[in-house]
Amino acid sequence: MSSTVSPSFTACLICGTRNQPKATVCKECSAPMALVHEAEAQQRPPRIVSVVGDSNVGKTVYLGFLLDMLSQRANQFEAIPRGAYSVDLPQNVISHMAYRMFPPKTPVESSEWNWAYYQVCKRGRSPKWVDLVMPDMAGEAIAAEVAAPSTFRVIEQLLARSSGVLLLVDAALAAHGSAQPDFFGVKMLSYLDSLYTTDRRKRIEVPVAVVLTKADYFPECFDDPRRFAQANLTRLCNLCESRLAKVEFFATSVVGALGYATSENDDVVTSIPLHVSLRGVLEPFEWVLQQL
Repeated sequence: MSSTVSPSFTACLICGTRNQPKATVCKECSAPMALVHEAEAQQRPPRIVSVVGDSNVGKTVYLGFLLDMLSQRANQFEAIPRGAYSVDLPQNVISHMAYRMFPPKTPVESSEWNWAYYQVCKRGRSPKWVDLVMPDMAGEAIAAEVAAPSTFRVIEQLLARSSGVLLLVDAALAAHGSAQPDFFGVKMLSYLDSLYTTDRRKRIEVPVAVVLTKADYFPECFDDPRRFAQANLTRLCNLCESRLAKVEFFATSVVGALGYATSENDDVVTSIPLHVSLRGVLEPFEWVLQQL
C-alpha cells in the first residue's frame, strides 16, 4: 500500500487528503498522520473498527477498557499499540475511573478525538495479526453526521472504510421505556446502509455487533441480549434482520455500583462509579474480529 501521492505530499489514511510530509495531523479530518507511517511500516492495509453510538451511551469508557483488556492479554489476545498516542485513550479512562469519576465527554471537534492504532491477534497454533484503527468519536458529531450526511467528513470516510462496526445502544434507557435508543439505532443503520450498499437487494456484508451498554441496570439483559433487543428495540431488530448479513447482539457493563451526589451550589445530580466490574467488554470485539 502506498500513501505517497508525490514526493512533496502524503495522503491521509482516512480521507485521502494531501498533506505536507511533516504534518502531524490531517488538515482536512484531523486524523494523526502517524497512522500513515505506521501502516506503511506494517506493509499491509489496516482494518478500521468503528465504535458508534448516541451521546452518553458510554463509547469512551467502553473503548478505553477494551483497549486496556487487549493490552493485558485478556482471553489469549495480544495487542501492541503503534505509537504513544494510541495509549492516551485507555490511560485517560483508567485514570478517571480509578478516582471514581467518569471521563469527560469527547469534544465535538475531531481535532480533539483520541485515536488508537493497534496490532492485535489471538494467540494459538497459527495466530493471525490484524492492524486495527479505532477512533473515539463524539456522540454529538455522529448524530449530526447521521442527520445531515457529510457534515463531518471524517466520520463519513471512517465508516465508509470500516471493516467492522460496534453499535452501542443504551440498554438502561430502552428498558425504562425510552424509544430514543431504538430510533437512534435505526437512524445509524440506515446511514450505514446508504454507505455500504448500492444494490438494495443485497444485505450489508460488514459485520455489525449491537452492544447493549449499561446492562448492569437490567441484569436480565445478559441472559439473552437478542431477546432483550427484540422486546425493547423492536425497530432496530427488524432493520438488522432485513439489511444485515452479519449481526450479533451483546450485553456489556463496566460499573459494579453507582453512587449519586450533588454539589453545595446546585441540585445537579452527578453519578459516581464506586467500583469497576467489567462484563461483556471483549466479546463483541472478538466476534467482529472473527468475521474479518
